[in-house]
Amino acid sequence: MGNINVTLPDGSSKELPANSNGLDLAKSIGAGLAKDAIAVVIDDEQKDLSDSLTDGSKVSIITIKSPEGLEIMRHTLAAQVLASAVKELFPNAKLAIGPTIEDGFYYDFFGVSISIDDLPKIEKKMHEIIANKSTIIKTYHSKKESLALFDELDESFKAEIINDSDQIDNFQIYTQETSGFIDLCRGPHLPSLDKVGAFKLTKVSGAYWRGDSDKPMLTRIYGTAWNSEKDLKKYLDKLEKAEEIDHRKLGKDMDLFHFQEEAPGMVFWHPKGWTIYTQLQQYVREKQKKAGYFEVNTPEVVDRKLWEKSGHWDKYRENMFITEIDEEHANEKRTNALKPMNCPNHVQIYNQGIKSYRDLPFRLSEFGKCHRYEASGTMHGLMRVRGFTQDDAHIFCTEDQIESETKNFIDLLSSMYNDLGFKDFKIKLSTRPEKRIGSDSSWDKAEKALEDAIEKLKLPYVIDEGDGAFYGPKLDFVLTDAIGRKWQCGTLQVDFNLPGRFDSTFIGKDGLKHTPVLLHRAALGSFERFIGILLENYEGKLPLWLSPHQVVIAAITDEANEYAEKLCLMLQNNKIRAEVDIRNEQISYKVREHSLKKIPYIVAVGKNEIANNSVSVRKLGENKNIVMSVDEFTDEIHSLSKNPLEQ
Repeated sequence: MGNINVTLPDGSSKELPANSNGLDLAKSIGAGLAKDAIAVVIDDEQKDLSDSLTDGSKVSIITIKSPEGLEIMRHTLAAQVLASAVKELFPNAKLAIGPTIEDGFYYDFFGVSISIDDLPKIEKKMHEIIANKSTIIKTYHSKKESLALFDELDESFKAEIINDSDQIDNFQIYTQETSGFIDLCRGPHLPSLDKVGAFKLTKVSGAYWRGDSDKPMLTRIYGTAWNSEKDLKKYLDKLEKAEEIDHRKLGKDMDLFHFQEEAPGMVFWHPKGWTIYTQLQQYVREKQKKAGYFEVNTPEVVDRKLWEKSGHWDKYRENMFITEIDEEHANEKRTNALKPMNCPNHVQIYNQGIKSYRDLPFRLSEFGKCHRYEASGTMHGLMRVRGFTQDDAHIFCTEDQIESETKNFIDLLSSMYNDLGFKDFKIKLSTRPEKRIGSDSSWDKAEKALEDAIEKLKLPYVIDEGDGAFYGPKLDFVLTDAIGRKWQCGTLQVDFNLPGRFDSTFIGKDGLKHTPVLLHRAALGSFERFIGILLENYEGKLPLWLSPHQVVIAAITDEANEYAEKLCLMLQNNKIRAEVDIRNEQISYKVREHSLKKIPYIVAVGKNEIANNSVSVRKLGENKNIVMSVDEFTDEIHSLSKNPLEQ
């Protein structure tokens, strides 16, 4: 039958017998590689080791210790081990899907009630399955064969997936050789279960089939998996730490905000929480003002006609809050929507009056209150809400200005992140998707402008091929917090679409009308989410300028009450956020309580302090008291409480 030639990652060529597979290739390179090999990449597509290679293909081997290998191991754990274990323990369970997620995996089941108390016995069964070291065999089937197989097994969700597929042939079915368990899956999988690493099931939740609230509710089991017990322990320690610093717990301890069922996904900000919000807002406002932005404010409720013209009514309607006004209760009939984003409104401001090329770039910013109908199961404290405020801005510019405006924004964003305590962030450049608008030449120019701007700043970045918006490429900015978690916050998107939809123009140097490019950008993203990130990053111990109450004056005895109140008033007059505690409680009780609330400075005053016009100061997290004069203390706090723009 002859031989085939494949190209390896280093550019070299490898000759193999016809019908050779990935494992054959690994063996031909070396025994060590063959031992570690778990899958193969053929022409940029991940395949199982058992898949045949094709002549002229570009081929690379995936090993168990690589990031790709770890994901495949997690996928195998979900689809072959977790699914098999649940079917053994709960025979009535119906299989849905089991993909990988960041740091782990999940599998969805129907027709079974599983609680977190069941996870230990499921884990035990999974270990028993893994101990068999079963080979995983992949076979290909026609649509008719696949349907017949899963109909016989009464696996209706698998049958639905097959029915909805446009495929005719080559449905992949994976079988455990030892147990005979089968599953329909895109793969690839480990060639055998003896390559499974360390894992832990973490939680149980509900999830709608295919994310549709009109479809059945499923039971979702989450897990995490790593190559070694050491890596697993490290991750679990991080999870434990994350629970300790959960912003929802901190918000309750610090009396910052709450949620309630009458307004799901909407934040009730308490005075202290709102202080954090307004301090952060004022900082961003001043930073943007210095960067040449004009702050505006636009309506939250807008007629559907605007959303139809922008395209949101067709593309985003299911995520919008829609209000109907009928003639029975008003003298007009109208359909409105709460704005899910600010961009169409900003275009309306730009369109007022004639713009010249001399007016560009034209930068509009808004702390815009937006509403999006997030599914109830996806909401998570401040991190995902239905009502939120964006530090939103839009830049109207020429194509030639994309690069310079990108550089200016990254400079601004970098400065903000640094001021707020985030020294490390990553940039992701998402390029043109398959379905898009605009000419290839405009995409070429926009992508190059973004890339050139990043490179001139000498910042590292990764390219995410094909993940751009349909109207243009984008940059996403990902922060790393104190315990190593990643948070996507800032974004910059290039839009060739919206200005044209609204007939936005400017007069060019040639005296003719031209359509501007629209840059959508946000540095923090949502204020709500960013405050949640800040709280967890600092474990509630916010920088002094952001702390809702910077100082509490605690009287040791009743005789010190008047002195404490006068001192508090003096600090407040010096623009220091201070409160007084003259309750009839032990000073030790007061210190514990205010430490729990993360008050940066706790000042105890008694007879000695009155006599010496002094204060006894304890900083948050320290166990010692420092005696200072009132003037010394006031000067120190006043100096340290300035925001980064004032320093």
